[in-house]
Amino acid sequence: MLAKPYLPPSPIDEGKVVVTAIESVQPLEFFPDLLLVRIHTDAGIIGHGETYYCAEAVQAMLHDWMARRLLGEDALAIESHWRFLYERAANFGVRGTELRALSAIDVALWDILGQVCNQPIYRLLGGPVRDKILVYNSCGNPQYGVSNTGRKGWPGMGTVGDPGPLGDSWKLFHEPVALAEELVELGYSGLKVWPFDQAAIQYGPARIPRSAIEEGVQPLREIRDKVGMDLDILVDGHAHFQLPAALRIAEALREVEPLWLEDMIKMDNLDTVADFRRQSRMPISVSEMLLSRADYNTVLMNQAADYVMIDPTWVGGISETARIAHLAQTYNVPVSMHDCTGPLTLFAGLQVGAAVANCCYQETVRAQIQTVYKELIDTEVVISGGYVDVPKGNGLGVRLNPDWFKPERSTYRISTISD
Repeated sequence: MLAKPYLPPSPIDEGKVVVTAIESVQPLEFFPDLLLVRIHTDAGIIGHGETYYCAEAVQAMLHDWMARRLLGEDALAIESHWRFLYERAANFGVRGTELRALSAIDVALWDILGQVCNQPIYRLLGGPVRDKILVYNSCGNPQYGVSNTGRKGWPGMGTVGDPGPLGDSWKLFHEPVALAEELVELGYSGLKVWPFDQAAIQYGPARIPRSAIEEGVQPLREIRDKVGMDLDILVDGHAHFQLPAALRIAEALREVEPLWLEDMIKMDNLDTVADFRRQSRMPISVSEMLLSRADYNTVLMNQAADYVMIDPTWVGGISETARIAHLAQTYNVPVSMHDCTGPLTLFAGLQVGAAVANCCYQETVRAQIQTVYKELIDTEVVISGGYVDVPKGNGLGVRLNPDWFKPERSTYRISTISD
């Protein structure tokens, strides 16, 4: 019989809430790279979490490895569980699958804590510093990450999409002024675009022809000419480019004065990221692709970023998101929250953003909010005047649709104390 994992004793046992089961499911026929998670307790409280990408591997990590730590233990010992799982995973790598699984667990445990305390999570993080959170719209489309065939795309390899309602990525290239005017009318102060992805896919990372760069810059030029500085323009390179191509793109973008350039080069060499910032003389956002606080610390120490972006369900959950945000604050660097992946990622970001003074933006994708998110959660996301109100309700302020957690689904798994 395996020895029981070490759990530092809690000084107060009266409030112990025991984890009794962990459920997960991949909605293959709907949003195939998403993993939905629920943690059940003996108090009848259910915590909700999620993560995105490599869902099969994360699901195995969650049930076959991490569940051994949680089942039968105190759901409210969040930091104890986080440290144990992180430190044990760090012995063989920690980034990627391990952190995504830990992220889903951590979000669900914070959701449980909020419900037990009858408070939203942001109050448990120190209380609100704002009552609404500024958002920008990432110009995806209703097919971005979504599939009704179970077919999964490759990260950073999205298509322009099709014309039609919410087809923002298509409109960027074909009707950029109409897109910008619509967003301004709705109250948005910013839009994120990835206008060079197709050039990267066609030509590779090392050299991008000037004609391809012009094709990507022209819609942004038209937007700037029409709406002026009423819209922040945020440019995402999806880490496609090597340094010379990234510098060439940055120089071409100077005239449209983007708020930031994000992931123009890969995050696998942080010295080069710092060099890119110095050479480009452009504001740089770094980035949800970093998956450890140590890497964020290196970026900040090396003055490699003007903005720090964090994905709560990739980096280690609400616990680590708050820690990284406070770390950035010590450098007077603002943070933004990433979400192009799932509704609980959005709500986790909103909870931290409500409690962290240096949070400047929350990413949203209206093409997802107005379509797939409605099928996944019980709460409507309302964007008004370019803001989202701080979430109402206890815990995350949102619940996953229980209809997804059915044993007859081929991707459903459950781990219980009796296993």
